[in-house]
Amino acid sequence: MKRSAGILLPISSLPSRYGIGCFSQEAFDFVDWLRDAGQDHWQILPLFPTSFGDSPYQSFSTFAGNPYFISLEALIDEGVLTREECDGAAFGEDAGRVDYEKLYHARYPLLRLAYQRSGIANDPDYQRFLAENGWWLSDYALFMAVKERFGGAPWTQWAEDIRLRWGFALDYYRRELYFDIEFQQYLQFKFFQQWQKLKDHANAQGIRIVGDIPIYVAMDSADVWAHPELFQLDEDDRPTAVAGCPPDGFAADGQLWGNPLYRWGYHRDTGYAWWIARLRHCFKLYDVTRIDHFRGFDEYYAIPYGEETAVNGHWEKGPGIDLFRRVEQVLGRHDVIAEDLGYVTDSVRRMVQESGFPGMKVLEFAFDSRSSDETSEYLPHNYSENCVAYTGTHDNETLVGWLSSITAEDRELIREYLCDPKPLQKGSYRALIALVLRSAARLCVIPMQDYMGLDGRSRMNEPSTVGTNWLWRLRKGDLTPELQQEILRSAVLYGRAERPRVELVSDDGVDGEGRQQEPARPVTEREDTANAEIA
Repeated sequence: MKRSAGILLPISSLPSRYGIGCFSQEAFDFVDWLRDAGQDHWQILPLFPTSFGDSPYQSFSTFAGNPYFISLEALIDEGVLTREECDGAAFGEDAGRVDYEKLYHARYPLLRLAYQRSGIANDPDYQRFLAENGWWLSDYALFMAVKERFGGAPWTQWAEDIRLRWGFALDYYRRELYFDIEFQQYLQFKFFQQWQKLKDHANAQGIRIVGDIPIYVAMDSADVWAHPELFQLDEDDRPTAVAGCPPDGFAADGQLWGNPLYRWGYHRDTGYAWWIARLRHCFKLYDVTRIDHFRGFDEYYAIPYGEETAVNGHWEKGPGIDLFRRVEQVLGRHDVIAEDLGYVTDSVRRMVQESGFPGMKVLEFAFDSRSSDETSEYLPHNYSENCVAYTGTHDNETLVGWLSSITAEDRELIREYLCDPKPLQKGSYRALIALVLRSAARLCVIPMQDYMGLDGRSRMNEPSTVGTNWLWRLRKGDLTPELQQEILRSAVLYGRAERPRVELVSDDGVDGEGRQQEPARPVTEREDTANAEIA
């Protein structure tokens, strides 16, 4: 069975001209760069519109796309924006970080201007898009238009008539906000149009897109507002219980996520129709779908609404394998990754095994002198073929940052596992990447920050914190030919890519066909500093 390799890089982290990674030419260039680096998978984070905290896991919709990812350059090419208008907007000063506040105030006025000039109502492709997506789009567009009318307030704070979706209120706001609703529909049309073009290009280059679907939806979302019957809400549409995780060694009070919980009995009675629609949508968006917090389908942690911590929560049974049998019955078999990390019970293991989905193995979880031993499922020698192996995920510290933060005892465990008599150095991250790549796992995915040897300042997310997450971006010039060749050599060495054709180059730098070749590259600053020992 084919061994594969991929890179984890969110769309938002791509280099681009206007404040955030998007579906611009840089995204197409990155696909080509991946191909030439011997990679055949590109894993991204959720594509949905972000809400509080700018997290892609807290979204206004589980079906809509993030308007930030719409390429302004493409709109310039269409003639609905000018280069001067886009260049004149303030998106932030640091090309290596997303400034979400400036992005919000600069990008939406440009997008609205593009809509006003588009004449979109007369576009037959737009009308076709509305017809095919109206089942979710009409509620979402109305939700976003009304939210703007109420100054961005959560729907739970709207006037009672529209909060509870009384019929006359829905009719009134659809008339009153007609053009605001059409603007939201235009954004979704452009998002999916541009995304499909990028995905088609990736697939044509042999790159499969690994997408991400959070198990829960945000309370302040079109999904909960439009379909309260799907969730554990009271007669006033207030949650009776919310999601989170129990206290553990990392969080004494547990984690209080605040997402509404599903009314699983209702979902079961309707043949899981909403879940089937949701997954059908994702199977069209992505080639492989990673389902976050997979254990929540076996058992989920319920915290009474109004609690300030997760201490007083309790476990309840979820739908289990029944949901996925129904999905396969209706939609057929699709490629899914089960995010089965954290505290995993025997019943969760059985559910993952019955599903046949590959689970996840994260190397950073393997070396803990307090609890792990040679039987740890996260040590590479214990990986099975049917898993996806990572050095770390978007929620983990970068490899370099992690090596610098763990205890001396844990570093000694790593040194012994590597059979290296020397103390670990900053460059040891390369040996850890190699551990993952040469494992039996059918697919290995490495975060871009790890391949680049970046420290904790480039971490994507630190769970249970806000304000400093989802910011990191590649800078123009970071994706060097040297880095590409380094990744390619590793993929070839461990049987995850085919060996490219090698051309012999003479001492004077001329190949066999008389073409001038690049001289041997100098040692980069990244490599030079990699030899420093970790304190």
